[in-house]
Amino acid sequence: MNKDMSNSTPARQEVLVDLALQGGGSHGAFAWGVLDRLLEESWLKIEGVSGTSAGAMNAALLADGFAAGGAEGARKALDTYWRHVSEAARFSPFQRGPLDRLLGRWSLDNSPVFVFMDMMSRLYSPYDLNPGGFNALAPILARQIDFERLRQSPIKVFITATNVRTGRPRIFRNAEITPDVLMASACLPTLFQAVEIDGESYWDGGYSGNPTMAPLVNELDSDDTILIPINPVDRPGTPKSAHDILNRLNEVSFNAVLIKELKMMALLRRVADVSTGEGAQWGRMRVHMVRNRIMDKLAASSKLNAEWDFLSMLREEGRKAAEEFLVENGDDIGKRSTLDIDQLIAEMK
Repeated sequence: MNKDMSNSTPARQEVLVDLALQGGGSHGAFAWGVLDRLLEESWLKIEGVSGTSAGAMNAALLADGFAAGGAEGARKALDTYWRHVSEAARFSPFQRGPLDRLLGRWSLDNSPVFVFMDMMSRLYSPYDLNPGGFNALAPILARQIDFERLRQSPIKVFITATNVRTGRPRIFRNAEITPDVLMASACLPTLFQAVEIDGESYWDGGYSGNPTMAPLVNELDSDDTILIPINPVDRPGTPKSAHDILNRLNEVSFNAVLIKELKMMALLRRVADVSTGEGAQWGRMRVHMVRNRIMDKLAASSKLNAEWDFLSMLREEGRKAAEEFLVENGDDIGKRSTLDIDQLIAEMK
């Protein structure tokens, strides 16, 4: 594809796509950057978005902003949200320690408050440490997103949360999305109390779908899914500290659901009979992935770092990754998969 990917390039035929957004706390600002760049391409028509945790926030903001003012409205909504997150974080006890600042590291590993809270979370639950159930993101979401407008958005949204009782995912669609739904999708059980919706308790959707892919295939007309990952599949080295071990366990479990679903999709695509219509949607599906080359270099604790400089860096990395994706794969969108999910089947043998 032409390396000048700006809006000044000749118009090309519109392609209907959907997006799959992983979660990961502040690391979701990387996906913000990817979305910001993709929204500059008028030929990419976004039909739907599936999101979990921070991906759920980005998905809802994108759809609501788009309903208010098209692609520019979506870009503005995302920018405003992440700025508000950063402003709220100025009063957070989770701040980088002097050593991390001196060495130019984004982690909170040497933050006294983070270390203390990390230790306390192994002894006490959020019901002990935060009996009021306060979450700083709740008022930001309630203030910024017009949930009535989100119901009418031309972009369909699928938000996943995990039912605590059954361990199964629940997928919330536009008309069902509320601030509580978004908070449930991002509810890490070691940090927050479970969120109750319709008499059921919910935890982070990453445990059961990060993000959930099936509704993108079954409920949309788009045949092209663009996956924007946050959690690294590969991380060099063997974790040794208790915190690093727990973090890697979370990454593996969060990625396992997505990998399993992609493998299932690959298998279903192999057996789909496009000629008779049996499973035709699986036979037509095309999958693409924006490469994320920075997350394995960031400490897990930086997911709680919401300094504006950090979020801005992640946003720029996301824009660069999206630019690289468009240059390498833009011409293939709407024609063929650029992520070889069939290779996943070989890995199962």
